[in-house]
Amino acid sequence: MHAISARYFGRMSSLRQAWPIPLRLIVGYGFMEHGYAKLARGPESFANILHALNVPVPSLAAWTTILVELFGGFAVLVGAFIPFASVPMAIVLLIAIFTVHLPNGFSSIKLEAVTSAGAHFGQPGYETSLLYLAALVALVLGGAGSLALDRFFAAAGPPPRDR
Repeated sequence: MHAISARYFGRMSSLRQAWPIPLRLIVGYGFMEHGYAKLARGPESFANILHALNVPVPSLAAWTTILVELFGGFAVLVGAFIPFASVPMAIVLLIAIFTVHLPNGFSSIKLEAVTSAGAHFGQPGYETSLLYLAALVALVLGGAGSLALDRFFAAAGPPPRDR
């Protein structure tokens, strides 16, 4: 019985190292998808939206947001430099909350009507942005987990120094 429980708990220990993977996948992919959508529609289109929201230097803010979403999302996805990447990502989320989503309330899903054409939804609230923020905090505090590039960087260690 002892051998069975040791094997079981040994597997559980390795599974505990994998908990960040689903968070990394959804946060990384989600950010990259949002960045790509802004890039595909044209950064100037996003800059016009930021201008309408009275964001200062909208063209610079648009490109900065796109780059943070693409490169930050990729860093999270592969588990590299998450504590550093999460700072600008959190800033983008907080700006989105306070400039766009806060007036729409908490809920990210607002069913307004169902017609023969299908469901019609209202403007999303700040719920999803808070979930992204919580996931980033969990990854910063708990680490990138297994299958993260950070593990390979740490395993390589610093190069040897000549004396």
